[in-house]
Amino acid sequence: MNVYWLVLFAAIFVAMAGQTLLKAGSQADTFLHQLFDWRTMLGLCIYGSASMLYIVALRKIPMSVALPCTAMSYVAAAMIGHFVFGEVVSPMRMAAIGLISCGVVLLVV
Repeated sequence: MNVYWLVLFAAIFVAMAGQTLLKAGSQADTFLHQLFDWRTMLGLCIYGSASMLYIVALRKIPMSVALPCTAMSYVAAAMIGHFVFGEVVSPMRMAAIGLISCGVVLLVV
C-alpha cells in the first residue's frame, strides 16, 4: 500500500471525526448556538483538513476509485451514531451497510 492510500484512509478517518463533532454540536438549543458551538467550529476545521488530505490522495488515486472508497464513512457513521449517540441501526440499515462494504472491497481489489 503506497502513501496515497494511507492519506485517503486518513482523510476518511479525519472526516468522520469532523462529522462526529458536527453532530455533537447539533445538540445546541438554536441554530445560532449550534453554529458557534466549539464542537461545530472544530468539526468544520477538521472536516476542511480531511478535504485537504483527500486532495493529496487524488494526486495518484483515480477519482473513480477514491470517491467510492469514501463510502466507508457510511459504515463508520452508523457505528458512531449507534455507539456514541444511541441511534438505532435497523436490520435493513445493517444490510445496506454490508452491501456498501462489499462494493468498496470489490472496487479496491
